[in-house]
Amino acid sequence: MSEPLARLAGLSYWYPGEVPALVDVNLELEPGLTLVTGPSGGGKSSLLRLFNGLIPHFHGGRIGGTATVFGRDVGRTATRTLARDVGFVFQDPERQVVYGSVEREVAFGLENLGIERSEMIRRVGMALERLELAKLRGRRVGTLSGGERQRVAIASVLAMAPRLIVLDEPTSELDSSGVAAVLDACLDLAARGTAVLIAEHRLEQLAPAAGAFVRVADGRVDGRANRPILSGPPARLRPLPAGNGRGDRSAWWTAGLVAGPGGTPLVASGPLGGQAGEVIALTGANGSGKTTVLRAIAGLLPPLSGSIARQPGRTAYLPQDPGALLHRPSLLAEVSWTLARAARENAHDGLEVAARAALAEFGLAELAERDPRDLSAGERQRGALAVILAGNPAIALLDEPTRGMDELARRSLARVLDRMRGAGCSVVVATHDQDLVAEIADRVLLIEDGRITEVEPARVAGDVPVLAARAS
Repeated sequence: MSEPLARLAGLSYWYPGEVPALVDVNLELEPGLTLVTGPSGGGKSSLLRLFNGLIPHFHGGRIGGTATVFGRDVGRTATRTLARDVGFVFQDPERQVVYGSVEREVAFGLENLGIERSEMIRRVGMALERLELAKLRGRRVGTLSGGERQRVAIASVLAMAPRLIVLDEPTSELDSSGVAAVLDACLDLAARGTAVLIAEHRLEQLAPAAGAFVRVADGRVDGRANRPILSGPPARLRPLPAGNGRGDRSAWWTAGLVAGPGGTPLVASGPLGGQAGEVIALTGANGSGKTTVLRAIAGLLPPLSGSIARQPGRTAYLPQDPGALLHRPSLLAEVSWTLARAARENAHDGLEVAARAALAEFGLAELAERDPRDLSAGERQRGALAVILAGNPAIALLDEPTRGMDELARRSLARVLDRMRGAGCSVVVATHDQDLVAEIADRVLLIEDGRITEVEPARVAGDVPVLAARAS
């Protein structure tokens, strides 16, 4: 029997000053596609960071037991040495970007490896083609959507041709085409002998293709986990309200909206609006303009032409990177600040009780005193949602809110949005999560070829709703 690519034996790990993040892990990694599952905050990212030495070399803390990757002792091998064999893509691709242009970014790792120029050009082109990014080769990374940036980060790693590729939530912001491109690339690499290790909550397309499964929960790792059972939430399709423009209960509306970053038109629409007590799902491919529309409604991106108006009241906005919102020393302090601002005073009776209740809605009661920077990506996402949605905003604009969420957290979000609908909030959710669309949306807007069209979930195929254009 061949030697495993990586072996963890009796391994435990503590971040500085923390309870154990990993407890007595025994795991052998074989070639092929291995899928890592488990709840948010359970230790999946900590496990992945062992394989390229980020734990313990970058994060510090204490480590016990042994970890070897391609015969090297992780604790005694520099991260830069492990990086030659182990490619890593983080949950937050925007934190992995070094260069301003797509082509330079994909070439960055190859430059560090000293790859000859002609070979570098060949590899960059192949990686971009494989991830369906060739048309974006000359674009600035800052102008890309979150899903496009995610694929660029993956292409950067694929171009280096490592023996092990580790992907942390690689499909969290991707449309169906992007997911298919990533999966095809991973399967091709696995067939050619590359080991691929993926931590993911979106399992529908990945699980059937995986050869092995690892489950991580409460820091404990089951290296012989069975294939996960896939079950989506029941679809809850509601009647569509009449009209889609300004009405008696309009919370926001547009007229002749044309918007786009950097002065470049990206989307245009006729009369459009959202009602109080309504949830709108905004769908479309990566780069179609969903974030542009949300930022325009929020007043963060001035329209190139046309107008946008909002009724008085607080507008809450969740960007794709929740870390951009979290700056205070604890989740409790973050939510308390939102509530104090909403009350137009520095403090009021019951502020802490209300803040803790807002965190409890998202299953974060036990993490109230934690620094947001110490949380997992899924926990930070829930924390950011609790922060912006506290205090009953009049309008809530959420950009990919289920990014990094496990199923339990996603259902908590659906319950919160249902409560907010009942309280009269106008909610717009930009998402690729079709299960969420089926469960919570009163109306669905599709952005395609720069135009916004109203559609509706016409039928449910298994657990995935199929969107069809509404007959005029």
